[in-house]
This record gives sequence, structure tokens and C-alpha cells, in this order.
Amino acid sequence: MRRAPLLWLTIWSAAFGVCEGAVVVYMRRLLYPGQLAGGPLFPLPDIDAPLLNTEMAREAATLLMLLGVAMLAERRPLRRFAAFAFCFGVWDIVYYAMLHVAIGWPASLMTWDVLFLIPKPWASPVLAPVLVSLALIGASALILARPDDGAPSPLRPRDWLVEAACGALILWAFLWNAEAADRMEPLSAFPWWLFLPGLLCGLGWFVCRWRAART
Repeated sequence: MRRAPLLWLTIWSAAFGVCEGAVVVYMRRLLYPGQLAGGPLFPLPDIDAPLLNTEMAREAATLLMLLGVAMLAERRPLRRFAAFAFCFGVWDIVYYAMLHVAIGWPASLMTWDVLFLIPKPWASPVLAPVLVSLALIGASALILARPDDGAPSPLRPRDWLVEAACGALILWAFLWNAEAADRMEPLSAFPWWLFLPGLLCGLGWFVCRWRAART
């Protein structure tokens, strides 16, 4: 295992998560005046177009920064994807930890959050993105721990199709309440029945294929 690069990816992602959390602390002070900083997010406040566009641009830039460090850290496509997934997972978990320490939010893993605004608001209890991040960290760490000896990728095109289908189920669950969030209305129950099969099938398929490739 190449420990130094993985260590620096972890440090960079954690530092980025702290910065991202600090930005959200400032935003909550602006968007929820008079409310306790750690109060609920929903229903969402009316956000003017310039601020909304700025926030969407910030989200896009965040993803590009995570992708950029992955492109610099690795050379092969699979390892670059794994580095991006690893950084994303660490960044996301540290982001929530930073918010909890700074303002006491989220109060629990079942607290609702807005994950992204592109192309519509993604909303779910905090537990859902944390589970996704833990899965990304575990799977990508296995790939990055594998020696970069030029061996063929253990994942075949069919595997990527399966993982993409599972990811689509997860994304569908996150966007389940997009219209209600957009209209600043109360949200319906999160579709765990949609999210969990996508997460567990994707993780299970990866583990099976990884074990098969190792034998």
C-alpha cells in the first residue's frame, strides 16, 4: 500500500471538509437570521437568484477540486476514479463532523439536509450520504491499496453498468423530494426502500467481483 499518497489524500480531503463546513456555517447565519444556527433547514428559505447561482457554482467547483486532486494523484483511470471517490467520502464525513462541532448540527443522523442543488435540490436524512461516503471510502481504499503494476482492471464493463444502475437508484432517492424542496414545502418520508437496495446491491456486487478477481 502506498501509504504516503493515501495519507495526503486523507489530509487534503479532511481540510477541504472543514473549509466547506465553515462556508455553510456562514450561509446559515445569513439565510436563517434569528434562528439558532443548529436549527432545522426545512422548509427552505426563499433564496434570491444571484445567491442561488453562486451556491450552485460553488458546488460545481467543489466537485472539480475533488476531481482535480484525484487526477494529479493517480495516472490510471480506475485509480483516478478511486482517488476521487475516496476524497469525496472523507470530505463529506468531515464536513458533517465540522458542522456538528461548530453549531451542533446535525442533531442526529436522521436530521434532514440539502445535499446538492444541481440540477434540483437533493434532500435526505444525514445518515444516507454518510452511508454512501463510508461505502466509497471502503471500496476506493481497496482499489488504491492494490499495487499499481499495470494489471488489467478487476472491474469489467458489465460491472460498471451494474454499479451505475445502483447509483441511479440512490440518486433517485435523493431527488425524491426535489419538487417539494424547490417549492419550499414540507418533505415526504425519505424512500429508504429505494435507497438501501441501491446501496447494498452496489456494495455487494463490488465485494463479490473484487473477491473473484483476487482468486
